[in-house]
Amino acid sequence: MSAAEPRTASALQPGRRSEFGSERPSTVGARRSASGGRLLLSEIGMLLRRRRNQFILLALIAIPIIIAVAVKLTTNSSSSSSGLIGGITNNGIFVSFTALVVVIPIFLPMAVAVVVGESVAGEAGSGTLRYLLTVPVSRTRLLAVKFAALAVWCLIIAGIVALAGLLIGFALFPAGHVTLLSGTQTSLVGGLGRLTVVVGYAALMMLAIAAIGLFISTLTEVPIAAMAATLAVAIIMQVLVAVPQLHSIRPLLLSNSLLDFADVLRDPLTFGGLRHGVLLALGYIVIFWPLAWARFTTKDISS
Repeated sequence: MSAAEPRTASALQPGRRSEFGSERPSTVGARRSASGGRLLLSEIGMLLRRRRNQFILLALIAIPIIIAVAVKLTTNSSSSSSGLIGGITNNGIFVSFTALVVVIPIFLPMAVAVVVGESVAGEAGSGTLRYLLTVPVSRTRLLAVKFAALAVWCLIIAGIVALAGLLIGFALFPAGHVTLLSGTQTSLVGGLGRLTVVVGYAALMMLAIAAIGLFISTLTEVPIAAMAATLAVAIIMQVLVAVPQLHSIRPLLLSNSLLDFADVLRDPLTFGGLRHGVLLALGYIVIFWPLAWARFTTKDISS
């Protein structure tokens, strides 16, 4: 029996005495929750401290800035344009909407692929995953923590594009009532609420891609291979959507629903397009997270 086994047993048995007295199940559960919370914070902190991920965030911030400056320099006050570009000249909030439309198909999946490739494959290849599993934490909890950290990352990359767009948009363009694509107006608060919906939708779609990447990451110990494979899956889905002969499978592809938030920019506000995308993203998560769990919990991690 190893030295860790008696300590684990006493922590799990409510009637077992220790130097601090008996351990109650509620105390054990609280300690487990605290341990899981610390592990999640550590995982998120590690994501944000990596220099490569910081460069990704800077690149995403640069995109709405480039869009806003380009529109400001090339659009004069007497010209009129429709769509998102015309919306930018009327209200700076549309810089955020336009930037999200630009980054969602390729840039955000790329940001997800880079991080998800390191989540399991990177740590397995470097040997740190084996040391993580020597502490009293189950593989299921560790994988759940990594997936939760990926969810936070997805929200960060979508949110930082929107936030940068708001800051530069309101600095260069008017603010106030938002004229929607349908021609009607809503308040600035209403416009910000619609932007929040778009950010949440984008984060959920990226989380579905992250679920695919997490499964791929459990299949290899080479992080570059996991990154490339995850990004390749996202690109292949984009290609399949562009092939007219494959229209019958389009509703099953994430890439076909990435930009299904156009109804949010119209009045009345409807969620028909979003509903299909949300259900599709949840379907991918329900399929690929258990696959990642099944592979990870049976994976031989001894190197």
